[in-house]
Amino acid sequence: MRVLLQRVAEATVEVEGAVVGSINRGLLAFVGVGKTDDVASAKKMADKVANLRIFDDGAGKTNLSLLDVNGEALVVSQFTLYADCRKGRRPSFTDAGHPDVAASLVEEFRTALADRGVPTASGVFAAHMKVHLVNDGPFTVYLEDEQIA
Repeated sequence: MRVLLQRVAEATVEVEGAVVGSINRGLLAFVGVGKTDDVASAKKMADKVANLRIFDDGAGKTNLSLLDVNGEALVVSQFTLYADCRKGRRPSFTDAGHPDVAASLVEEFRTALADRGVPTASGVFAAHMKVHLVNDGPFTVYLEDEQIA
């Protein structure tokens, strides 16, 4: 599983002109599912995201987590995080998980965040989405399941 986090002041996602998900202060999480991912990887990643200390404390140090700041999460599926651009000029997505499996694991990730006390919103799997965000920082972090202990 790969997750690209952007710390945001606010973020929304639209499908066909309608807002389907919206958050205030928190994290916009673009989530990509790989072929070998499973429910355990989704839960492990959600735990990492909920507890990652990437919000400023009173001294301006990144000592606070999403849970500490009562932040929200907007979860948006993004299989393109598995783009392989090593050969040719067109990305290959052969390492991305099958859409049926990926849809359930993105939802598992969102549910696991919510179960940890993070208010969540989400986009629509496989839809063409327009994501609007106000970066806070900007502060962007890329996570892969291999990095998570």
